[in-house]
Amino acid sequence: MCGICGFYSKREISINNLIQMNDTMVHRGPDDHGEQIFEIRHAYSVGLAHRRLSIMDLSAMGHQPMVSGDGRVSVVFNGEIYNFLELRQELKDYTFLSSCDTEVIIAAYLKWGISCVDRFNGMFAIAIFDREDDNLYLVRDRIGKKPLYYYLESGNLSFASELKPLMAMRGFRKEIETDILGNYLNHWCIPAPYSIFKNVYKLEPGCILRFQYGTVTTNRYWGVTDKYHELFKNPVRDFETAKAELKNKLLDAVKTRMKADVPVGVFLSGGYDSSLGCAMAQHLSDKPVKTYCIGFEQADYNEAPFAKKVAEHLGTAHTELYISDADMYKMVEELPHCYDEPFADNSQIATMLVSKLAKQDVSVVLTGDGGDEFFGGYNVYSKLQRAQKIDWIGAMIYQAKKIPLVNKKCFQNMPLLLRMVSDERNQEIKTQVGINNYIRAIDEMLINKGMSSYFPFESKYGVREWDIRRMLLDMETYLPNEILCKVDRASMKYSLECRCPILDKNVMEYSYRLPQNMKDEKGNQKKILKSIVHEYIPKELMERPKTGFGVPMNDWLMHQLRGQLEDYIDSNYLKRQGIFDVENTRQLVLSYLGSGDKGKDSGANYSKIVWPFFVFQQWYERYIC
Repeated sequence: MCGICGFYSKREISINNLIQMNDTMVHRGPDDHGEQIFEIRHAYSVGLAHRRLSIMDLSAMGHQPMVSGDGRVSVVFNGEIYNFLELRQELKDYTFLSSCDTEVIIAAYLKWGISCVDRFNGMFAIAIFDREDDNLYLVRDRIGKKPLYYYLESGNLSFASELKPLMAMRGFRKEIETDILGNYLNHWCIPAPYSIFKNVYKLEPGCILRFQYGTVTTNRYWGVTDKYHELFKNPVRDFETAKAELKNKLLDAVKTRMKADVPVGVFLSGGYDSSLGCAMAQHLSDKPVKTYCIGFEQADYNEAPFAKKVAEHLGTAHTELYISDADMYKMVEELPHCYDEPFADNSQIATMLVSKLAKQDVSVVLTGDGGDEFFGGYNVYSKLQRAQKIDWIGAMIYQAKKIPLVNKKCFQNMPLLLRMVSDERNQEIKTQVGINNYIRAIDEMLINKGMSSYFPFESKYGVREWDIRRMLLDMETYLPNEILCKVDRASMKYSLECRCPILDKNVMEYSYRLPQNMKDEKGNQKKILKSIVHEYIPKELMERPKTGFGVPMNDWLMHQLRGQLEDYIDSNYLKRQGIFDVENTRQLVLSYLGSGDKGKDSGANYSKIVWPFFVFQQWYERYIC
């Protein structure tokens, strides 16, 4: 796990500026760094830089930028290629000088060209420069585990693992992309390919970008929709067969992720996904695996007692740390530096704290990310199954609302399922409905309404079942843009590498062959994963309501952060920004602050908008003011 940055430009960018850019990511790679600039044709120069967190081959031979023996290819790379040893056996004609996976990337590129990425199983953001034709390739892993930004301006390109290096580059312009703010306020993150800045983009998961002399092209080498339809043509119908094959693929994924030249641990919340990885890691280990969990004072979202019971059953070397609201509150001021574009999933704070705890002992941890999206773990999937069955009722209610003489008050307190099928009949956003009031409030806050607050492209999935459609949507949007971004920034703040067995290429692709009733069968969510976990851990230790990390967001906004929030809605401040509608923004926030415990209709329910608004303003104060 590392950080990379660089450029392909006619601008005059010095080696000192490149070093400055690279040093903004010292947290991603405190063990070593390297920078390189060279002149090429047509008055362009190319710069490559790397910050190293040593995980495999701790020697100086793993230094980057790494150059091929003939000097043709230079590479900087962030991540892990888990099947690099197998690939190395196919590349025996190349003379290797190191035992690290970076050199395998070079050898694979020289043999197979850029199509070599199809053979990689791992998490990666890679920059490859080929001096033979002056092509620069940027590559991102299939599901977006590793981040990669790029900046296009006047025929020049620069790239980085985070925004901080780009902001440190000579000539970079901090122009806010207001078109995406509605989507941000709704989803609490900024979806690829967009970023908070104009002309800065996230390379989308599963994509390759090629840049040569000012011309940029991108293509997708792996995509959720295409892979799902390709692989579901060959479904696995027998549950026991599917379970056995999936178990073997997960064991292989865990085994490869335990390989490192530094200590490895596991995040253990006590839920199914983290417990699965922990149980398999302990099964494969000849000594107690180090596991980590944080506990909270509030019992309603404290998972530590459950994690402790799982750890005791498995025999892991368990470490838990109870943290107070004050401990969490101290992290709020760290958010703009850790997440250098607005990001408002408040579980990021707990993830930062558990990462800090684990880093005291290990440099690598396994996580359970991806289980919900690939195996049907979210409640919304079960709700969509039920909602689709009553869609005909929703059509009738939708039409009834249009009749002038009908009393509209009778529709105000409908159950969620009826709202899901009647509020919106647009099939492009059918699985995202039920939040229309929030969307309207967000639109009223913004001067520039910009792009849709929804993801209006559900028809592209070509799937009739709403729950499957939403799972595919979440794999493409929520998982990489929110979950994986959260974990990457929180863990790398403390130079900790997170590895996700469930997001192994073979596991993801096998999941596409499984019928939905093996994942979510009438509310029995993650059925097949649960069945595998029960082979290691008794069912009675696992069956409990899903909680997850949380923070006392409302309490903070109402009390400790209240003064800061009120400053952020000052009329003059909002006018100078020119982003938010002054009257509507002030009205929404003041209504929220005055709501207290008066109930959902008083403004209290708008915390889901006020919190990301606060986080944006905090970011704006840090980077723009």
